[in-house]
This record gives sequence, C-alpha cells and structure tokens, in this order.
Amino acid sequence: MKVALIFGITGQDGSYLARLLLKKRYVVHGVKRRSSSLNTKRIDDIYVEPFSKNQNFILHYGDITDALSTTNLINKIKPDEIYNLAAQSHVAVSFDVPEYTANADGLGPLRILETIRNSKKKIKFYQAGTSEMFGKVDQIPQNEKTNFHPRSPYATAKLYAHWITKNYRDAYGLFACNGLLFNHESPMRGETFVTKKIVKALVRIKNKKQKKLFLGNIYSKRDWGHAKDYVEAMWLILQQKFPDDFVISSDKQYSIKQFINIVSKKLNLKIKWIGKGINEKGINSEGKIIIECKRKYFRPLEVDNLLGNSKKARKILKWKPKYNIHTLVEEMIAHELEMIHE
Repeated sequence: MKVALIFGITGQDGSYLARLLLKKRYVVHGVKRRSSSLNTKRIDDIYVEPFSKNQNFILHYGDITDALSTTNLINKIKPDEIYNLAAQSHVAVSFDVPEYTANADGLGPLRILETIRNSKKKIKFYQAGTSEMFGKVDQIPQNEKTNFHPRSPYATAKLYAHWITKNYRDAYGLFACNGLLFNHESPMRGETFVTKKIVKALVRIKNKKQKKLFLGNIYSKRDWGHAKDYVEAMWLILQQKFPDDFVISSDKQYSIKQFINIVSKKLNLKIKWIGKGINEKGINSEGKIIIECKRKYFRPLEVDNLLGNSKKARKILKWKPKYNIHTLVEEMIAHELEMIHE
C-alpha cells in the first residue's frame, strides 16, 4: 500500500486529492497548520478528530515555513509520494504579505526538497505550479516552453519553487516534478477567488440575499477547469517512469465578464451591461445596478491573457478533463443553492 503526504490538505486541491488517493487505496497523511479556529471543513466528512473515520487518513500539524517541522514529518512518515499544495495562494494578498508569500511558496518547497535529498528513501515529489508564472505573456497559448514573466509576489515565489524543483531533479537525480496548473475551480473554492465570489454573489442576488457584486478587471481572460480533473493529473504525473513538468489546462479561454454571463444565464438572471471601463455596470431586468467595477479590486499589475496548451499532458499522461466550463458552473451553483437554503 502506497503512502502519500499532502502539504496543504485543507485546501481545495488537497481535499480532492486526498479523496482520489484514498479511492486508489493509499494511506494518506495530511499536514495542516495549527490555528485557534477549525479549518478542516473541506475534509470533515473523511476525518473527525480525535479518531479518523478512515484509518488510512491521518492528519498532522505542521507548516512548510518551519524547516524542522517539515523535516521531522517527512522522516517520520517516510512517504512514497509527496504533494506540495501548501501556499499563500491569493495573488492580491501576496502584494500585502510579500515576505510571507516568498517564505511559504518559494522556500517551503526548498525545505521539502532538501529533506528528500537527505532521505535514504526514494520519494517522488510533486510541486504545485501556477499559470500566473507566465504573467505578461509573450505567447498564446502557453505551454511548457513558454517564457515566464511573473506579475506578482505570488507568481515570483512560485517561479522560484518551479526552478528549484527542476534544479534538484537535475543536480541530485530526484523524482521531482512541476505541474503548471491553470485556474481550476470547484464548490470547494475559497470565497476570495473570483469564480466563487461571482457564483456565490449572483445566487444570493437572485434569492434577494445580496444587492450588489463588486469586481475589478472583468476583461481578464482565464483558462478554467475543475479541481477534480486537475488533482487526477497531479497523481498521473507521479506515476510516470521519468520525472517531468506538465501544463494542465482546459485549453479554452473565457473573460471574467463571459464567466459572469454564463453563471447569470444558468440562474435565469438577466443582466444588461452599460458603460465602459471602470464605469461599466451590470443591471438586472428591473433596471437596478447589481454589478459594479471598483478600482480597489484591480491588482497592482494585471495578468490579462492566460490560455493553456496541455497537448503534452494529454499525450504522455493520457489525461483529459471530464468537466467543461458549463458543468463546472452548474456544480458550483448547485452547491451555493444548497448552502443558501440550509
């Protein structure tokens, strides 16, 4: 029975990956940070302290900003595979806490790699990269050979993690891989992320629970997939004979405004757009403004055009997404409707 260690177990991807690995009969160890409030809601159905419902699922306290904690956990658990999904993952927040972002997202993976390098056990390592590393793109779509031009402390820290993973692979022969994952969403998505923010707000507006949705740049274009599909790709990356890096994406692109229109159509919420630029607004059938753009929601540096080319992953990993933008949105809406009617 294989043993996996997931850093970032309480996040969207960590919760889906844990379920996938348990189905594949892994023993799954997850690392979560100690806090004064419970932060395990995404995994509460498979774990309840102090005794796990599933004896193959074990939680540990730890933090990748703490080298001793990271090393002790890896040496104690002796996993076959490590998935590093832990990060300060909000782009806008990274401008407010750049040092912490660099420590967690950049140096955190280094601490894991250094422990693996000094371990007597051969451990496969997956590092969660991001399409944000492409930033100000010079090629559309983006693939594994596209130049990087990060536009945030988050993307810059992730780029260090990407290159240090490659460096340790080349220098020490580690089975260390990068997944360059484009945006992936789900009902488990955090509420500060734009897709979740849009779906939640429009469901609430439709049900008279909220009056307005405030957004930043609605013309940013993104490549959106479902986290369920993308964690399967993570697992497939570590099942290959040789370590490598892969772009994981839907290979389809929509602007934030288009995403809003898809959500509103599925909710039968008619929106008419008026104005231009920062003054653009969405009004409902009653003529009331329900969507506004605000300067404070713009990033200091925008990333305008992300579109993946996952041809390599589809060929080598035999991976392809099961969800599209419509099935993703439908699942997110269903979840929010369930929440609002509880």
